[in-house]
Order: sequence, then structure tokens, then C-alpha cells
Amino acid sequence: MTVQCGLCPKACVIAPGQSGECRIRVNRSGKLLAVTYGYPCSLHVDPVEKKPLFHFLPGSDIFSIATVGCNLHCKNCQNWEISQRNPEDSTAVYLPPRQLAAAALQHGCRSVAYTYTDPAAYYEYALDSAIAVREAGLRNVLVTAAYINQAPFRELCRYVDAANIDLKAFSDRFYRDICGGTLKPVLDALVLAKSMGVLVEITNLVIPTLNDSDETIRNLCRWIVQNMGADTPLHFSRFFPQYKMKNLPPTPAETLSRAAHIAASEGLHYVYVGNILIPDAQKTRCPECGETLIDRRRYAIVELNLREGRCPACKHDIAGVWQ
Repeated sequence: MTVQCGLCPKACVIAPGQSGECRIRVNRSGKLLAVTYGYPCSLHVDPVEKKPLFHFLPGSDIFSIATVGCNLHCKNCQNWEISQRNPEDSTAVYLPPRQLAAAALQHGCRSVAYTYTDPAAYYEYALDSAIAVREAGLRNVLVTAAYINQAPFRELCRYVDAANIDLKAFSDRFYRDICGGTLKPVLDALVLAKSMGVLVEITNLVIPTLNDSDETIRNLCRWIVQNMGADTPLHFSRFFPQYKMKNLPPTPAETLSRAAHIAASEGLHYVYVGNILIPDAQKTRCPECGETLIDRRRYAIVELNLREGRCPACKHDIAGVWQ
């Protein structure tokens, strides 16, 4: 018998022996089975700044995992070799949730990131692992496009401390044409995560000619201020041609600097630029007095001046999880 998946807005109707669009949820005898459960294809210890998370335990290591599969099919995906691969074509190791938590502790990490592909696809594994990681005294991080239905996302967020959510463009047409998805579920997920106390940082990959107009960037920033708050960190990231989008050039530095200026002019307090070295573009400054609080060089902290989550100069509270 066919079954319908209720995990994400695609609502795949799956025939016996077939999988949904994520490639990893298979109909076996009328039941959905997540075939990558407990089998990550990628395991790394990363600096938390690489996620990127700039307002969550700066300078700490984070144990990062992924399985193959993704429920979006972005033409510019940087991890397409695993996100768009079938499970039977990948190499993986067996690491069930409790062993994952133990491995993170063994490597001296303070948190675990579900990342690289998308935890929305390997949801069951991410959820059970997040529970085990919490029980081990560590914290959980999602790096996700957040293309997921509200009920399962709400359950997962109960165990999540921070998330970097990829807001690909403030355009439904972009999502349909470039990603094979839609915009509204992502916006709903952003609001839900914040409402549940998750520290949310947002990444926007700026792609020449597709989502880099002043109007598009301004609308995105206004939505963030109005719905997530001015203290929400926003990362503009540089596009590089890859996968099915090799016809466009890398994002010019001028475009990224302009995007950061627009974001600041719309009232966002913490705006960063990544995937390119632009002077001062990764500094955290106090929105009240302008004091430099954290200075970074790529993924390394070179200056950290916070005092118990406050600016040392004016005592302003800085949004984030600092200890």
C-alpha cells in the first residue's frame, strides 16, 4: 500500500519499495522507514563559528554530523555530493544516538550540530540523538533550511539550543525555481524556533542576479526585524559557482558590503559577511556604544571582550548564549 509522509510540506505519496524526495524515507510493506537512521556519512569536529554561529559559545568545538539525503534540491548546493546521493551509493558508519553523544564528549565538544545536508531529512535520527545529547549534558544545534512541517519541527526544537537557518531568498519564486520548495514554511519555522527559545541565527547566500537586488535584500531584512527581532544575527554569505549553477560568477565583495549596509540601515544589530575576507565584516560590536566585543579571523577568535554576556564599556546585554 502507498503511504504519505507528513514530515515536510512536500507530503510525498510513496509507493511500496520507493522513497520520497529526500531519498532516505522508504515505504517498506506500508510503513515508512528512515534507512539512514544511525548511519552518518560525515563526522567532523568543527569550530562553532563554521556553522556559522557567532552568538553561541564562541571559540568552542562542535561535533558535526550528517547522513545523506535532503528534501530540497538546490541548484547551487555546496554539499550536493551527499545531499543528493542515494543511501545505497554512500559510505557511512554506524553511530546510534547514545554512541554519538559519547563520541562528542570524548572529543571535548560542548555541543553537537546536525548539519551539512539537512536534519529535516534525517529527522528521526536527529531527534533521538538530540535527546541523548541533552541527557549527556551537551547542547544541540541545527544547521538547516527548515523546510519542515510545524508539528515535527516543534518536537525537535524542544531539544535544540541554537540554529542557523538558511533563508535562501525572500521570494517564493526563487524557492520554487532554484530549490524545489516554497518560502512560507521556512518563514513559519523561523518564527516557531524563536518562540520556543532557540537561539536563531540566519544565513542568506547572496547569488548574483537571483537574490541580490536592493529590494530583495531590504525586504528580507525588514521581515527579520519585524518577525524575529533586531537582535537576530544575519550572515550574508558569498556564492561560488558549483553543482548545477556554474554559469554565474562569485558574488562581488561590493555586493556583500552593500547587503550588510542595507541590513544595518533596516535596524539589524548584528550583521556579518562570510566566505570572503572583508575588513571588520566578522566583528561583533555593541549596538549601544559600538565597542568591539568579538573579533574573528575566519573561524578563529582573536579578541573576546564580553563580560558575562554584556558589553564591558556600557553594560548593554548582548543577545546570545555565551557560557
